[in-house]
Amino acid sequence: MLTLLSGLAFGLSLIVAIGAQNTFVIKQGVRGEHVGAVVAVCVVSDVVLIAAGVAGAGALVQAAPGVLTWMRVAGAVFLLAYGAFALRRAWRPGALHADTSGSPVGAGRVVATAAALTWLNPHVYLDTVVLLGSVAAAHGGGRWWFGAGAALGSLAWFPALGLGARLLRPVFARPAAWRVLDLVVALVMVALAVQLLRAA
Repeated sequence: MLTLLSGLAFGLSLIVAIGAQNTFVIKQGVRGEHVGAVVAVCVVSDVVLIAAGVAGAGALVQAAPGVLTWMRVAGAVFLLAYGAFALRRAWRPGALHADTSGSPVGAGRVVATAAALTWLNPHVYLDTVVLLGSVAAAHGGGRWWFGAGAALGSLAWFPALGLGARLLRPVFARPAAWRVLDLVVALVMVALAVQLLRAA
């Protein structure tokens, strides 16, 4: 039980920080658009990556640094493009509506964006596969309990984040609030992209 709780605490410490993935979950939660699908993508992706880390894939990633460099560049390009779209939405208030902040987006596009923000982010691999995998390995035979605790952290965090964002809807009943949110999204994406390019 202690190993499970340790994994839960460690997993939450890795995913609670606001980054590209969490920002997108918040935005979809506020919009009330395909929240369940976005949460499912984030949770399933985390569980798969945590399992890979516990199984020992971290050693493989560390042995091929070229793969991480390519992933950093690809992730930076994607984040810059996503940030540019957010900046354009903030710059054009005519495209913002109080209830949805723009035209409804199809589920496929939303799911693809959530998947890209997860799988094209090298920090996800460094955190869940390499770092979490290394810490889990230190628990020896209990490493899968540690991984299960980390997975429970994702299972608790993403639904709470996506559904909890709905409480912010009264704030976003004004187009100006959407403009601020899109500006924040753009800044977060650009900052993360710059960080990735520096590390590449």
